[in-house]
Amino acid sequence: MAKVSTDTLPLIESLEGLLAGGKRLRPAFAFWGFQAAGGQDSDEVVRACASLEFLQACALIHDDVMDASDTRRGKPAIHKQFESLHNSNNWSGSAKLFGEGAAILVGDLALSWADEMLLTSGLNNDQLIRAKSVYDIMRTELMSGQYLDLLEQVRGDITHERAETVIRFKSAKYTIERPLHLGAAIAGASAELNEVLSQFGLALGEAFQLRDDLLGVFGDSSITGKPAGDDLREGKQTMLIAFANSNANSNDKKYLSEHLGSSDLSTDTISKLQELLITCGAQEFVENRISDYLAKSLSALDALDDGSEAKSALTELAILATKRTA
Repeated sequence: MAKVSTDTLPLIESLEGLLAGGKRLRPAFAFWGFQAAGGQDSDEVVRACASLEFLQACALIHDDVMDASDTRRGKPAIHKQFESLHNSNNWSGSAKLFGEGAAILVGDLALSWADEMLLTSGLNNDQLIRAKSVYDIMRTELMSGQYLDLLEQVRGDITHERAETVIRFKSAKYTIERPLHLGAAIAGASAELNEVLSQFGLALGEAFQLRDDLLGVFGDSSITGKPAGDDLREGKQTMLIAFANSNANSNDKKYLSEHLGSSDLSTDTISKLQELLITCGAQEFVENRISDYLAKSLSALDALDDGSEAKSALTELAILATKRTA
């Protein structure tokens, strides 16, 4: 890119800043899916699994543009970084559109480099063909889930069933099940093991996203790196909202409908919305679902050999994914 023009280097710098943080869960699940299938550790496998961080970067960058989120991991979101670059140089035109356009391109670069990193990881052709088939499905499911999430924000009045669909395809499959399958595919896993990994991954993925939904409403901004109640400002149609739609009293439903998705929510209004979600039982309901899904995912691991390193690592990852505060 430097050979193209040094003016392109801010694209790389912004991506480097984003990739410096994060939990790296998807590469971890891919690696332990590989190990669960009897694979032997190698630099080539680590590179192949690590390529998923570029895919995640693409998803986050584009998600922040779609949700108009100002921050990511405690720093300005990529589109806000380029908006600031525009303003600091007093360039002509819309700083907002420039920022969003640049961010889309950074996300596209990350998506392209995810492919490049996987395909040049050093895996043999048979391993690459098996891994690529899972990777292709995962990308399609992710984009479908992202669109459904976008659609629900404008459609409103989300139901439990629709919330479950968004959770499954935006997060559960993409974050855990498909990375596990990708790693297992590299090792040539059996259909039986893939089924075990699906049972573990889908249940855990549901719990992971539900925890994310709770943090988006009740999380500590100093830990999450996003403003308190950010999902309420963005009007996120989550399982919390679906439960409130079905169980809150009429006055609370009206208040929720009037204020959810307002970008200028005051601290007092956010507190009232949080209290509403607690009072109607939405917070407790989601916490209980997280516990149930975690138990279901851990029970699926009974099919793996006791004392195996993969079983131990996947158990630890499951707890990390559901008990987190950021």
